[in-house]
Amino acid sequence: MQGFVWEWLTNYKLNVALTALLIIIYLLFRFTLGPRIRAKAEHGRLKDDAITKALSAFNVILTLATVSLAFIIWGFDFKGLLTLSASILAVTGVALFAGWSLLSNITAFFVLVAHASFRRGNYVRILEGDNYIEGYVSEINLFNTKLISENREVVIYPNNLILARPVVVNPREHLNTAGKLPPAVRPEDIPNEKPKQD
Repeated sequence: MQGFVWEWLTNYKLNVALTALLIIIYLLFRFTLGPRIRAKAEHGRLKDDAITKALSAFNVILTLATVSLAFIIWGFDFKGLLTLSASILAVTGVALFAGWSLLSNITAFFVLVAHASFRRGNYVRILEGDNYIEGYVSEINLFNTKLISENREVVIYPNNLILARPVVVNPREHLNTAGKLPPAVRPEDIPNEKPKQD
């Protein structure tokens, strides 16, 4: 038995060495980037539930990447799966980044967790054309962000739309929860103010 193990290790020493290196890299990423994600999330004053979801998603992505690389190291034949994998990558790329996709909310979740402006408790106004919606950031979840207005109304807003729209963080004046933006003030609308003549 010992001779068989020794012969196997001799034949596959490169594969074993590369797998060991891959495991070391995996552990480095897991134990260095994991705490950084946690620190960013805690700096943003997010709830423990959101931090747990962020770490779980990170660990799943890291594990899948490691297992895929291990298959390549050990000579798994991907040639037959090339068309399928290219299709899966295209669909996954569209799903994670297209604005109309539900999964793009997960990508936006990681951006919002790392973004300092979206701390829990910050007051934000999301602008969409002439309309707006605003409130205090209460929770950032995988698919949506929960805002609480000054009137204690709860607004659930998709993460990918927050990234796609202009956002005013901690505006000077608080408006209603949602509505149409007031028109800009022109000099001729102010009493005792005459417009400048060129």
